[in-house]
Amino acid sequence: MDMQITFSVRRGSVSNLTTEKMQAKIEKLQKFYERISSVEVTIDLEDRENPALTLLLKAEPKKEFVVQAQSGELFASLDESLKKMEQQLKKYKEKLTDTRPEQK
Repeated sequence: MDMQITFSVRRGSVSNLTTEKMQAKIEKLQKFYERISSVEVTIDLEDRENPALTLLLKAEPKKEFVVQAQSGELFASLDESLKKMEQQLKKYKEKLTDTRPEQK
């Protein structure tokens, strides 16, 4: 499945090189869950000292995950967001593959 990644930047802009580096990192999320259809990346540069980053990930079947991070550096915000997203994806995948009957 091909994952679509879209970037939107509020109150500023980022270079193509920056978005390419970010895209390469985001694509690694497919290791944790292969049925990702799209990722929307929103970068908010209102506070240039602490850029905020939001990831909205859409996965099959009809599941959405959202994480936010704000840090002193854009890539630190991205790394923090990706770490949170990995945890959510792992937890979701465990839930899907957990076939044990519920304990009563």
